[in-house]
Amino acid sequence: MQATAYTYDPETRTGQVLLDDGTPVPFDAPAFDKGGLRLLRPGQRVRIEVEGGDGEDSARRITLITLQTF
Repeated sequence: MQATAYTYDPETRTGQVLLDDGTPVPFDAPAFDKGGLRLLRPGQRVRIEVEGGDGEDSARRITLITLQTF
């Protein structure tokens, strides 16, 4: 799934992405670390892997975040 980086805190390695429909979804440090990134800037396109949730479900959790490559 693709998204756009929205917020990122380099101290905690947490933040939020925006799905293409505008829905913000938070990510935690383990998801960020799994993607092998060192930094994330707002506006960057990213690829995410999501676990749980089915659309509107708040239990949706990002398990990996990495840069989108074309």
